[in-house]
Amino acid sequence: MKVLSVSKIKALGIIGDVKKAFLKAAELDPKHIETRWALVELYMSLPGIIGGSKKKSLKYANQLEILSKVDGYLAKGYIYEYDDEPELAEKYYKKAIMVGGSVNCFEKLANLYESNNQPEKAIKTIEASQEKHNRNALYYQLGKVSADYNVQLEKGERCLLQYIKNYTAADGVPKEWAFYRLAQIYKLKGNKNQALKHIDLALKESPETKSFKKEKNTIQFM
Repeated sequence: MKVLSVSKIKALGIIGDVKKAFLKAAELDPKHIETRWALVELYMSLPGIIGGSKKKSLKYANQLEILSKVDGYLAKGYIYEYDDEPELAEKYYKKAIMVGGSVNCFEKLANLYESNNQPEKAIKTIEASQEKHNRNALYYQLGKVSADYNVQLEKGERCLLQYIKNYTAADGVPKEWAFYRLAQIYKLKGNKNQALKHIDLALKESPETKSFKKEKNTIQFM
């Protein structure tokens, strides 16, 4: 699977063995969820000429739905998102949230909205996840969407400040990225002094990060 993600050309020589191994695993254990997920991803990622098939992906998504409704819905959401059918992807991600409601379910839906330029819906989904799970990392995600799409800047600012206040290494995203997102928000609000202050805080933590350097140059020319 790693080879497939790196180079389709290199994968050509082993694709038969890859399929054979996954299919044998599925045969040996009719309840093995990870194998069916692998087959869903495999058949969607391969070009049709070398065995890719949406129909086969859906076959294994249906098997997943029997074993675990949330996995089945997430798999179908993945298939339709991959196939550029966002309305169907949204439908199944919402079903996954209704049945499972994990952080991952909410994240899939929020990411779908982001990729389809619907930041307001993404923020609403992240807020729903935060209400249910109360994870500090979600404050960063909301602030990121706010900064990326220039929406709900006051809310984005509050969330990023909260993320920094409560930050621990377990949150995943380093604190300097929250400073960077705050700098972006202050730039969008026209507050050059605060933008410079926060990009400098980001650079203090990670002086060689290209995104931070580029952002500082942009802010300096405000």
